[in-house]
This record gives sequence, C-alpha cells and structure tokens, in this order.
Amino acid sequence: MKDMLNTLLIEHMHETAAIVLFCIGFTTLLLNRNLIKKIIGFSMMDNAIYLFLASYGYIDGKLSPIYVSGNTDPSLYINPLPAGLVLTGIVVSVSVTAIMLALTVRLYRRYHTINIDEISEIVRREGK
Repeated sequence: MKDMLNTLLIEHMHETAAIVLFCIGFTTLLLNRNLIKKIIGFSMMDNAIYLFLASYGYIDGKLSPIYVSGNTDPSLYINPLPAGLVLTGIVVSVSVTAIMLALTVRLYRRYHTINIDEISEIVRREGK
C-alpha cells in the first residue's frame, strides 16, 4: 500500500506540489493577522492553481500548437487553452496583488499598523 502511494505521488508530482502549495497559502491566509503575509498566502494560492492548470495542459510526447511543416493533425499537438488561461490568470493575479499592496500601504499610513486585529480595534474605537 505504501509503495503504491509513493508511486502515485511521484507520477503526479506536479499536482501534489500544487496541492501542498495551495494548502500552505490557504493556512497562511487564514492564520496570520499581518496583511502582507495574507497577501503572500493569497499569491501562493494563485500560483498553486496556475501550476495545477499548467501540469494538466502538458502531455508527454505532444508538440506545441504551432503550425510547422504542414502537420495539421490535432492529435499531434497539446491543447493551448490551459496555457492561455494560466497566462491570463497571472496577469490578473499581478494586478490584484498590486491593488492589495496599495490598499495595505494606505491602511498603514492611516492606522500605523498592518495587523488586521489592531486595525479593527482602532476602527471600532473610532465608532465607524
């Protein structure tokens, strides 16, 4: 049983790494009170999803979907859709991360802390 599990994990190494990375990012997002660490956890989760999608988009023995030397048989090529989704997702992720960091800077300038519990306490005391 243990041998079969090890073989399965090795065969699906990229998917296993994506799941572990996602779990690390998720626990970082949930358990840390520091906003910068929460943003890092969110980024780790994004990257795990992109790794997962990219690993399913790649097939051993297939060619890139580029028309070369007259081969138009679709069975020779990999599906380019996962790569396009990953690329689009990375662009969106970078934009969202930049906005989250900008908002964190604004919160720090306003409250002089990036601890979410302290910010909540200050806002509660201000009566907003």
